[in-house]
Amino acid sequence: MSVTIFTTQEQEALSDKWTWARFQFFPGGVLGIWALWNQWPADMIGWQIFWTAFTAYCMFCWTSCLHETAHQTLTPRRETSIWLGRVIGTLIFVPYTVYRESHIRHHAYLNKPHDWELWPYSDPKASIWFRRGFVIFDFFLGMFGAMVTYGRLFFHKDSPLTDKKLRRTVWLEYAMCILFWGGLFAVFTVTETWGSFFRAWAIPHLFAGMIQSGRKFTEHIGMASYDPMLGTRTVVGNNWFTRVCTWLNFDIFVHGPHHRHPRVAHRTLKEKMNEYLEKQPELQYPMFRTYSAAVWDMIPFLIKNPGVGMNAGAEAPNAEKNVADNFVADVVEEVLSENDRGYVPAATS
Repeated sequence: MSVTIFTTQEQEALSDKWTWARFQFFPGGVLGIWALWNQWPADMIGWQIFWTAFTAYCMFCWTSCLHETAHQTLTPRRETSIWLGRVIGTLIFVPYTVYRESHIRHHAYLNKPHDWELWPYSDPKASIWFRRGFVIFDFFLGMFGAMVTYGRLFFHKDSPLTDKKLRRTVWLEYAMCILFWGGLFAVFTVTETWGSFFRAWAIPHLFAGMIQSGRKFTEHIGMASYDPMLGTRTVVGNNWFTRVCTWLNFDIFVHGPHHRHPRVAHRTLKEKMNEYLEKQPELQYPMFRTYSAAVWDMIPFLIKNPGVGMNAGAEAPNAEKNVADNFVADVVEEVLSENDRGYVPAATS
């Protein structure tokens, strides 16, 4: 398994005594699952809707936590990220190592044909009608769409995951998923509790997948640039709701700086964005002050032409400076071709 190599300064920035406060969605999600399973405090439709919505959003936050574990920026202890990532990956049937390897390439090759995580939207060989059909599947059945998208990196005949040790790790993680869910399904069959399972897990998970897909679309669909600051939508909230949601999801909505600097601590992303704005205020970054504004900007592309990069009108990308098989400090400086760069100055350290 690959590990993220941090500089001393980057490692020190990961130490944040308040990170634990963001983990409210874990006990919250467990509470929601318990309430739905036991139909507490009553089986009235109003309570079921409330607990389903609450649990779905907590589950969505679990996927944001998985994202941080893939970067290994969750805490200073790498082992915590790896094992928590494996637990969450098993729960959603997306092995941690597959997710991490796909996400490494997503950062390095944003919006390019070999951005596996944004397939088929990044694939110039995928027709517009296929992309329109897939986006419907990807949204309404997002929990299965994730299995397809990330699993494709491993099972495709042209998979870049050729290291035998790495592939053995992925096989073991898939086996763990099968054993865990196979065991649970056996229990549900013997105890005749399939109805409770669908009510307490499957339905909230379905809605959580829709929220997660919506986040992916909002950050990426319609973005043509290969430059991470210009090829993603960034949300820096100016209202309490957007700020709270951003905080609960480890500031992932501040997406441009995160994409350019995938090793920085999540709590410093707003600071990075401010640095870029101060350096070149005349540059029109795709930055929004509310999440709804970013969604409204994305929707026309989602309907007319769900694509990124070449499928959004960009020229074919140039060859990268370096082949990236791990997260780097600055994607623009270390990976991106000079010809594919936007005119974005490097942020100060």
